Amino acid sequence: MAYTTIKKPSDYFNTKLYTGNGGTQSITGVGFQPDFTWIKSRSAGSWHHMGDVVRGADKRLQTNSTNAESTVTTGITSWDSDGFSLGSNGDTNASSETFASWNWKANGTGVANTDGSISSTVSANTTSGFSIVSWTSLASGSNYTVGHGLGSTPAMIIVKGRHESNSWQVYHHKNTSAPETEYLDLSTADATADYPVWNDTAPTSSVFTCGTWSGFDAGGTMIAYCFADVQGFSKFGSYTGNGNADGTFVYTGFKPAFVMIKRTDSADGWQMFDNKRDLSNPGIHRLEADSSAAEYTGQADHLDMYSNGFKPRYSGGNLNGSGATYIYMAFAEQPLVGDNPATAR
Repeated sequence: MAYTTIKKPSDYFNTKLYTGNGGTQSITGVGFQPDFTWIKSRSAGSWHHMGDVVRGADKRLQTNSTNAESTVTTGITSWDSDGFSLGSNGDTNASSETFASWNWKANGTGVANTDGSISSTVSANTTSGFSIVSWTSLASGSNYTVGHGLGSTPAMIIVKGRHESNSWQVYHHKNTSAPETEYLDLSTADATADYPVWNDTAPTSSVFTCGTWSGFDAGGTMIAYCFADVQGFSKFGSYTGNGNADGTFVYTGFKPAFVMIKRTDSADGWQMFDNKRDLSNPGIHRLEADSSAAEYTGQADHLDMYSNGFKPRYSGGNLNGSGATYIYMAFAEQPLVGDNPATAR
């Protein structure tokens, strides 16, 4: 039995660390040409920067803000065969600051997709279960479907209106027992809320549904990042905290390279860990998707990564509150089994 079709996960997702120089530079060593790059300063309190090839290199969105998309010609200036190039923008290349970048491979600048009731532009990598989707919305209050190009049902969808200030809407298939009725906001620590963002309709292998969220304004330009579970490469799951420093073990079936965790039943931020900022356990270097704060390095609240999953080593509410519910997204460093099986770190 084949446990994964991806023998080398770093061909599709990779974290790259670098130091800013305040001018221009090319960041190499990603291992592929990225289609989606997410950057955050580790050493300073500066804003997140999200760029993708469908919107264009100079188009910036920021997960810690509801701001509309802005044009920044000195942020990401290009995606290259082994990474990306930068200008002098402080959020991505401030002199002497240390940065983390998380990079995903989709499928280039996108093609037309007519699977939904409205057309979309889709850059989809069906092997790794990731697609970037752009479309123009109908009037608020009008329900419609959008093709995502994955060929499998998304487990997580992150949506942002590019045209105006509005929140980041997140669908996660383990967010409560009826996830299609709920949403989370990537730009805040808020708990899950019931609202017809998805028209109370679960996504399918071809489309997701847009409901009556005000961010779907008439003629508004939209972007979505869609992710599917791929055995041995990506996992989008949930767990219940135990309130103990020896936290709940979460099985992923691979050695994680990246984990982002969000408490859903109460307000706590989106916690981000990866295998490049922490080369061994304990993993104490933590950033938050909804915050501009510099990296936290508190020994008390950390996450251990193993050959087959992860475990919070902390009793606090942001990772492991007693009886608290959490969702996560995780990508692999190595699969647990196969040609290149994972080892403990």
